[in-house]
Amino acid sequence: MTTDSINSKKQTLYIILCGIFLTNAIVAEIIGSKIFSVEQTLGIAPLQLPLFGQKFDFNMSAGVLNWPFVFITSDIINEYFGKSGVRKISYLTAILIAYAFIIIYISTIVTPAEFWVNHNNKDLSGNALNINDAYKIIFRQGLGIILGSISAFLVGQVLDATVFHWLRKYTNNKMIWLRATGSTIVSQLIDSFVVVFIAFYVFNNWTLTEVFTTGTNNYIYKFVVAVVLTPVIYLAHNLIDKYLGKEHAHKIIDEATFTPM
Repeated sequence: MTTDSINSKKQTLYIILCGIFLTNAIVAEIIGSKIFSVEQTLGIAPLQLPLFGQKFDFNMSAGVLNWPFVFITSDIINEYFGKSGVRKISYLTAILIAYAFIIIYISTIVTPAEFWVNHNNKDLSGNALNINDAYKIIFRQGLGIILGSISAFLVGQVLDATVFHWLRKYTNNKMIWLRATGSTIVSQLIDSFVVVFIAFYVFNNWTLTEVFTTGTNNYIYKFVVAVVLTPVIYLAHNLIDKYLGKEHAHKIIDEATFTPM
């Protein structure tokens, strides 16, 4: 396989990974304003565990549903393209998330067509509904999330890349599970609480107790998923090794590992 062919495949791989990363990150930000009950979704009674001075239920931001794909993709990018590769896509993602919410905000202030409001004047139960007000409430709540999430996202991604890179060098490219899970556990501890605090405490009317319980739920979910999805990291490695050729893939990993940060 020629050098040009390897470089072309490497570039294609980076574009695919960045596409997956970007899509999941932006979708997570858009849907993050909804808080859902895990217990009721599963059809079980709320747990009502005592925590932070109140009864603790598993209520999470909908934005965490696909967030595991963000940190899995981030780890794969780090593995083959190093910290600089993660840094580039992280900065680009932050800019595009901000752009997306500027457009969303503009969409909330344009005047709605009268027929659209009339056609959507009842909810699913037949109760009166102002669809334009509902649209504003949902998406403008997301604007608070964007301010918190961009800050937390950048800090979390830089921390994730740093811990991942350090663990990879420390283990001499062994124990993929350790660097993938370890970096996620550390970085998502910051991300889970900072986003909720800024979005719902600073820009909303939540109490600190609600912030801590929701942040804790988000982190527990990310922690569990990070462990459960570890085999996906190994599967991705195998697929990429076949795509690039095992010898070339390992060479790329070594270059990404020992290139100064």
